[in-house]
Amino acid sequence: MENTENKTELTPKQIVEKLDQYIIGQKKAKKAVAVALRNRFRRLKLSEEIRDEVAPKNILMIGPTGVGKTEIARRLAKLCGAPFLKVEATKYTEVGYVGRDVESMIRDLMAVGYNDVKAEMEEQLREKSVAIVEEKLLDLLVPGSGEKDKKNDAKPESIQQGLITQADENGITLDLNKLASSLQNTLDAANTAAAAQQKSDEEKAEEERNKSTREKFRTMLREGKLEDREVDMVVHRSVGMPSMEIIAGGSIDDLQNSMQGIINMMNGSGRGKKRSVTIKEARKILTEETLDNMVDHDKVADEAKRRVEQSGIIFIDEIDKIAVHGESHGQDVSREGVQRDILPIVEGSNVNTKMGVVDTTHILFIAAGAFSVAAPSDLIPELQGRFPLRVELESLHKEDFKKILMEPKNSLIKQYTALLETEGLKLEFTEDALDKMSFIAEDVNSKAENIGARRLHTIMEKVLDEIAFDADEHAGETITIDAKYVEEKLNDVASSEDLSRYIL
Repeated sequence: MENTENKTELTPKQIVEKLDQYIIGQKKAKKAVAVALRNRFRRLKLSEEIRDEVAPKNILMIGPTGVGKTEIARRLAKLCGAPFLKVEATKYTEVGYVGRDVESMIRDLMAVGYNDVKAEMEEQLREKSVAIVEEKLLDLLVPGSGEKDKKNDAKPESIQQGLITQADENGITLDLNKLASSLQNTLDAANTAAAAQQKSDEEKAEEERNKSTREKFRTMLREGKLEDREVDMVVHRSVGMPSMEIIAGGSIDDLQNSMQGIINMMNGSGRGKKRSVTIKEARKILTEETLDNMVDHDKVADEAKRRVEQSGIIFIDEIDKIAVHGESHGQDVSREGVQRDILPIVEGSNVNTKMGVVDTTHILFIAAGAFSVAAPSDLIPELQGRFPLRVELESLHKEDFKKILMEPKNSLIKQYTALLETEGLKLEFTEDALDKMSFIAEDVNSKAENIGARRLHTIMEKVLDEIAFDADEHAGETITIDAKYVEEKLNDVASSEDLSRYIL
């Protein structure tokens, strides 16, 4: 939980700085996203009376493919501790058509929120689970050694102290038959007590031996000497109760999942299967099972629902693909229908999920699209009105491409260098080589389709094609990539007017 709070306390400047580590340029988009994220945190500090009135300012990002729209969303997911989901608008269909309905994005977001909260709670309980898992591992290694002391509370049968007597006028006489019976009972009770004591002593001796063996195994286990030892254990596959949400208007996916759950229950799939696993694997399996049992699932569901409603974020990519240009006919009718179905979700409505009804009023929606064919104005007016913040992302130029190759933490140069180092081959790129690749990327994008930074992937693959193929034969060598080498590999392609003939 603390981790989430620390993430939400990031200032807009800090958010932009973190995005700068992975995404070059696009300052406007980064600022808009940073402010929107910060406003989520600011809203939670308001009084309840005002808080409900503050609606999120949804964002529409417009720009050609490959300029960083999706990458901003992907990095945003790692930055914010809030439940985050990225979806493509094109995978949804209008109600009445075969496919996924738009409400499933809220159910998917709830699943993300549930898993996040559960993971946090499990992490808090992990330290407590270590001792429990260790005992279970010892039970597998030394069966029967973990049973609690069985104290034999059996007591000898009560001995008849008093003898039945019969008094008459001649005095007191004893009933000899009853006396003999009483003595026999006393003798039997003594024998039973002796046998019980002997059995108890044997059990104690066996228990001491088991305890000694168990402690030896405990020491070896903690020292890591038994990690590769195999044990037999029953592995349970978690098969939850089938959801009856399908009756209340769930999706076709819920129907399929529920039916599969019912089939698994009928087949006994949830009873567990005996497997032979190493101690290392057994520890992972037992830790998962133990943590799952320790977590309060109702509490997880309640917290997940609260987070989704108050700070959830959904990134809808490819929204331009459902925009309708001109008159609607054929498939365009379905696209417009998807817009109409998305509208109430973005405006705020109640959606049925497995964990209860979710109110979407305060979920932040970020939509993005290239809008190369359709324009934002081709979206239905009501949907346009629900995305008041418009951010246009800029096309990338030579300088941007060079920075993308070098500066980000996950830059292409670092990726390819690390990959080939696994073969013992060291790569070095000169400054003029980077300039040449950046120039060619800009040039090809201007002459052919503008696919943004993705052009660099094809360029790098083309430049390093032969080196990557023969890398194992050059172990221990250092190969320098300069402008001349880049030209040899790419000049024919880049200078060709008929770029359609080439993959580049």
